[in-house]
Amino acid sequence: MKPLDPRLLRHARAARSYLALSVVLGAALAGLLVAQATLLAGAIADVYLHGADLRRIGPALGALAAVTAARAAVAWAQEAAATRAAAAVKRQLRSRLLAHVAALGPAAAPPSGEVATLATRGLDALDAYFARYLPQLVLAALVPLILLARIAPADLIAAGTMALTLPLIPVFMALVGLQTEAANRRQFRLLSRLSHHFLDVIAGLPTLRVFGRARRQAEVIAQISADQRRVTMRTLRLAFLSSLVLELLGTLSVALVAVGIGLRLVDGRLSLATALLVLILAPEVYLPLRQVGANYHASAEGLAAATDVFTILETEPASPAAGAVPPPVGEIRFEDLVVRHPGRPALPPFSAVVRPGELVALTGPTGCGKSSALSVLMGFTTPASGRVTVDGLDLSTVDADAWRRRVAWLPQRPWLFSGTIADNIRLGLADADDAAVREAARRAGALEFIDDLPDGLATRLGDDGAGLSAGQRQRIGLARVFLRDAPLVLLDEPTAGLDAATEAAVMSAIREHAASRTVIMVAHRPSLLTLADREIPLTPSAVS
Repeated sequence: MKPLDPRLLRHARAARSYLALSVVLGAALAGLLVAQATLLAGAIADVYLHGADLRRIGPALGALAAVTAARAAVAWAQEAAATRAAAAVKRQLRSRLLAHVAALGPAAAPPSGEVATLATRGLDALDAYFARYLPQLVLAALVPLILLARIAPADLIAAGTMALTLPLIPVFMALVGLQTEAANRRQFRLLSRLSHHFLDVIAGLPTLRVFGRARRQAEVIAQISADQRRVTMRTLRLAFLSSLVLELLGTLSVALVAVGIGLRLVDGRLSLATALLVLILAPEVYLPLRQVGANYHASAEGLAAATDVFTILETEPASPAAGAVPPPVGEIRFEDLVVRHPGRPALPPFSAVVRPGELVALTGPTGCGKSSALSVLMGFTTPASGRVTVDGLDLSTVDADAWRRRVAWLPQRPWLFSGTIADNIRLGLADADDAAVREAARRAGALEFIDDLPDGLATRLGDDGAGLSAGQRQRIGLARVFLRDAPLVLLDEPTAGLDAATEAAVMSAIREHAASRTVIMVAHRPSLLTLADREIPLTPSAVS
């Protein structure tokens, strides 16, 4: 049996109110159960001892019907509250997860496939936790105590027997739960790995086909799927075995109580009404604990996913969420900046100065750290040593979101989202009007092919701009930069994938755009270098 994770209450407000409501409904359910058993035992004893006299047992039967209806109503309210709470908690956790992943940035965030699995199937599995496991957990804490408090005055021996046998169930549940939790975590990890690998394969399928490696990746996916199937079956076997153990323990415990009651009833040491009351309540004492064990397996996947979500939420972003007010984009200094990825350096010691209004080109061989330098400048990556300052203020101490609002960025491969072309360009400036969007597309050299599309700027795109060429995607990304109109512009190979004529038009637009802005551009192509006021080479001893 796994207790309520306190992080769930901390990260999801809806869980707190639901837990309080579950305690109230659980206590009400236990009280109604005691009343139902008392009325039923009394009615059966009266019929057995005095015959079926409706005038005598009629009021008891009416009260029994009312208590039964009230118990059903409380059970319905508990189920309805669980469903609403599960939906609210999933909504809150998804919102916080996506917001925090965005704050972590591309360098520190988990792989997109793992995040997608967590946010969809993983958190969806919390339904079973809230609808089944958590209500039974509350009942397991309340019902046995309330029922034993009612049984003890009536039959102290039966109450003592239950008190001695009840702890056996949680002990065996804990022993089985340790194995089950580990198995469920392995299962969810394999599912996340499969999702992430499958997403990578789908994204790179054209390249795999060209180089004849698609069949090999299909075999890899089949192997991961087989591993996930084996772990799932192992987890199910544990679930079935643990349910068998819990049912056997509960049945034997109830049988032990029933044997004692029967012997004392035959000897005349126990009244019929008391014996019936204890026999009716005895299975109900053990039932919540048995149900906790049975429902734990159904909720284990959701718990494993929630644990992974909490781990991400408790990972500190590379830059603080709030800090000093960022200065105007003045002189930018890279001071002995070093960036490392696990097992290898991404950027060797690097120092440089970029003066306001300059257009500089970062040059150097592939892998020398040009993109990493831009990532540090945007606050997505924490340097291993050194710092970046703007007008003397360390960027690690400023408000990251406020700083990024002063930056326009074009990555090597802009991502296009499912939606219209206009919506994708408006990512640069959400409240831009149609005229501004059209002008940004024109300056980026994108309007020519956009006007040839059936719906122009209203043409809908698939994920990652499905249906467009690499050059067309690049120009839409560049249009975002032009629309944003930020004082600092970061361009990572802005003319990649463009033909000579379009490249010339885009370079002209960049030159015009850079007239009153600071522009840092990663460049390999010689034609791009003609735009720059100067080059900053990245080498192990780069100083400028």
